[in-house]
Amino acid sequence: MKYLPINNNLFVKNRVKFAKALKPKSLAIFNSNDIMPTNADGTMPFRQNNDIFYLSGVDQEESILVIFPDAPMEKYKEMLFLKETNDEIAIWEGEKLTKEAAEKTSGIKTVFWLKDFEKTLNAIIYEAENIYLNDNEHLRADTTVQTRDDRFRDWLTKEYPNHNYERSAPILHKLRAIKEPEEIELMQQACNITGKAVDRILKFIKPGVMEFEIQAEIMHEFLRNRSRGFAYEPILASGFNACVLHYVQNNQECKDGDLILMDFGAEYANYASDLTRTVPVNGKFTERQKEVYTAVLTVMKQATAILRPGITLHEYHKKVGEMMTEQLLKLGLLSQEEVKNENPDWPAYKKYFMHGTSHYIGLDVHDVGSWYEPIEAGAVFTVEPGIYIREENMGIRLENDILITEDGHKDLMGHIPLEIEEIEAAMNA
Repeated sequence: MKYLPINNNLFVKNRVKFAKALKPKSLAIFNSNDIMPTNADGTMPFRQNNDIFYLSGVDQEESILVIFPDAPMEKYKEMLFLKETNDEIAIWEGEKLTKEAAEKTSGIKTVFWLKDFEKTLNAIIYEAENIYLNDNEHLRADTTVQTRDDRFRDWLTKEYPNHNYERSAPILHKLRAIKEPEEIELMQQACNITGKAVDRILKFIKPGVMEFEIQAEIMHEFLRNRSRGFAYEPILASGFNACVLHYVQNNQECKDGDLILMDFGAEYANYASDLTRTVPVNGKFTERQKEVYTAVLTVMKQATAILRPGITLHEYHKKVGEMMTEQLLKLGLLSQEEVKNENPDWPAYKKYFMHGTSHYIGLDVHDVGSWYEPIEAGAVFTVEPGIYIREENMGIRLENDILITEDGHKDLMGHIPLEIEEIEAAMNA
């Protein structure tokens, strides 16, 4: 890993919170992600399962975490099972966690090799009444590919059919939504790295550069600041490309007079950042571009102001829709008649602003958390309004990451240029 070591106090606290949420006499098991194949003997870069990372800090394949608060012996209350390392593995694959390193990383004292998992589990599982298993229960989850957790569930429920099986995901969705101070520091670091990339590219962008050249500049800045890279597939969309919400080809030339919409964020220690800026390729906004940009920025500021403890995301998005409608009326893009006769299920503003304004962010870019309960201090959200005018070859979106505090919010990206004057000054320095 490129990131600096994380104090294991974070993972100790996370396990305590999780254990308190379990039913009595319960045992929970978490598996690492698979290393996914490409072709021949190729593999994709490994990305750890966020839940086992959240609870242990172990960032390595073929790992299992067991949490059993009511275990009959102290050593069985928390256990890690790791792929056994040796000198030969170190030569071919690099250093893996030793038992000592795993204890230092996680704060878990009982560490076994993976070959001991089945016999150890069999020795204690009959002392448990409930078995908590993990699954990807994200609202947008693609469950086409079978995961290590899926295969494990098939094996365990066949091997031990008489236990009561429970879901870990609802507990973790609630816990992970509220960040510990250590997590906020890691997210701030990701945001800071993203800010450095913005500073770099604002000096680089000019007519004639390719979108992928800008992507290369961003990646350079990420890597040199201990980020693994992009937290998600970056969008570098110039001209009409900005009107394609998930444009990721990034293969077109940036032309004089056009805007370029850039949606990207650094990952740091598995934590994501998520930023969008829209800037003029030639370093100077036209009057019309300023007009639309100002409308988006106004909605962004108004939306951020109401994102505070107690509001639900449903009522928040409804209010943001009203804010956007007001701006679109001022721009002449909507008429009063269109608003009056709009379909409540697809309001008139959706013609020019068709996506949501905010989502949870954390270990996942679209992080877990309730969309129905009032939001709480410690959650982190994006705020990302946009206006897309296909007939004018113009798409503008702006986005920052916002920490919810007890009395309001804190902008984790407040140091990154956002105002028209700041953008133009940085591009023409």
